[in-house]
Amino acid sequence: MLRPVVIHRGRKREGKGFSLAELKAVGINKLYAKKLGIPVDERRKTCLENNINMLKELIKK
Repeated sequence: MLRPVVIHRGRKREGKGFSLAELKAVGINKLYAKKLGIPVDERRKTCLENNINMLKELIKK
């Protein structure tokens, strides 16, 4: 399963889902992401470049 990278207290770890800002940067909405099986975490506010690149690669496939 695809999981985003989250920075918490200066450490990188696996997150619960992609933030809405990351989904918006790729051009998909929450409902479409859930249809594709992409986990979404509405509580997250950050938008990390690594996660955006992961989503772009997934959308290309």
